[in-house]
Amino acid sequence: MTDTVTAMPAAAAGSGAVRARLRSNLPLIGALLGIVIFSLSRLISDTPGLTSTGMFGVALRTAMPIAMAGLAGLYAERSGTVNIGLEGMMVMGTIFAGWWGWHWGPWIAIIGGLVGGLLGGLLHALATVTFGVNHIVSGVAINIIAPGVARFMANALFTNESARDQGGSVTNSPPVDGDLPHFTMPFTSGGQFFGWKSPDPLLSIEKREWFVISDVAGLLRGLTEDLTIDVVIGALLIVLAWYILWRTPFGLRLRAAGEKPSAPDSLGVSVVAMRYKGMALSGAMAGFGGALLVFTGSQRYQEGQTGGRGFLGLATLIFGNWRPSGLVAGAGLFGYAQGIDFRVDDKDLVRAVILATAIGAGVATAYLLARRPNYPVLGLLVVHTVLLFVYPRTDSGQGLLEIVGFLLAVGVAVILGRDRAWRDLVPYLCYLLAAFAYIKFPEPNNQAVYIFPFVVTLVVVSARSQSLRPPAAAGIPYFKGQQG
Repeated sequence: MTDTVTAMPAAAAGSGAVRARLRSNLPLIGALLGIVIFSLSRLISDTPGLTSTGMFGVALRTAMPIAMAGLAGLYAERSGTVNIGLEGMMVMGTIFAGWWGWHWGPWIAIIGGLVGGLLGGLLHALATVTFGVNHIVSGVAINIIAPGVARFMANALFTNESARDQGGSVTNSPPVDGDLPHFTMPFTSGGQFFGWKSPDPLLSIEKREWFVISDVAGLLRGLTEDLTIDVVIGALLIVLAWYILWRTPFGLRLRAAGEKPSAPDSLGVSVVAMRYKGMALSGAMAGFGGALLVFTGSQRYQEGQTGGRGFLGLATLIFGNWRPSGLVAGAGLFGYAQGIDFRVDDKDLVRAVILATAIGAGVATAYLLARRPNYPVLGLLVVHTVLLFVYPRTDSGQGLLEIVGFLLAVGVAVILGRDRAWRDLVPYLCYLLAAFAYIKFPEPNNQAVYIFPFVVTLVVVSARSQSLRPPAAAGIPYFKGQQG
């Protein structure tokens, strides 16, 4: 009897350790599963460009400004300040980067972006931390004020005779004089090594179109081939943020200010100072994201250049559960979807992504249903999949097939509703929509992929609503000596 009693806690502890290990490796597991799903989609749809070097390279370039906006939100909210003003701070980064880059070159443009965003971050800190203004109100005000400030600065700086001669106007700056260095990893992606061009084994593997292996090679080569130094700096800043927040005393104090500010306050740590520092870092990161946009395309400041990327950064922050690894995954998702617009064969890529979405949503549905377990619904899902993708489709049988599929979907909804498992219905509905779109529309509109990351974010938030956890004191004013 004693052995049985002692064995039960040991088994519980062992299963708890396994779950903790799985949670810690969740980003890696998700990345591997995503590669497998996209590899399957590439093979089924015969679209090699889906996981090519060029596709991942464009995705990285478009994802990095979004990742910097998400990183800005991470610093702010971990210190206890909700930063809705990321979009405005990115706007300030673009105008300063365009102004300083025109006069002093690309490296000073990066510094200008940091300074512009920093000023916006400090303004938000002044309003929220010092004067106790509601964080949402202050952030929205910054988003409204920043474009007006940028317009005023552009009119003052870029409309004189010397600026107009170089292409300046009230809506854009003259071009940044000079280019940033490019970098290609030697020995893996064919980069230069002391003037000698090294081998390019990843390209050889990618061209063989092996299942998963070639897709991983395309991903790695896209992340290491012909990178501009500003993108490399952005990647290093993400790693540095993880180290600062979770491996340094400063990071511990910063996170404590956002979780339980009375604790650091009781130890003599100034919560006000920590929140100011958090907002300074937040504004600088958002401004750096704006500087990245200046170097994309025409290499100049342009009005409306941010295009809502600050709000996308907020979405990646929530998607990633206020952690750098999840933030990177969310930014990659948005960057990949936006990068498809820059590809020539975008219709084939859009259809392949829709198929990948159907496969991913089907896998998620099967996992949720098997975990309960809910075998009737799981059986209906299998039958529905066979009808959609395996059963021969003809013009005469297409209508009957759609009716049967609709009846199966209604059956699943009824069973899930009876069991009060409404959360399981969300990925199933995504699966139905994606599968129907893939079969019904051979040339879909690219807007289907543009909304794809938003749908995934909504699904993740709805499915993980209990495990998503923002900093406890984010958005709550704190004054010295306050309890709780």
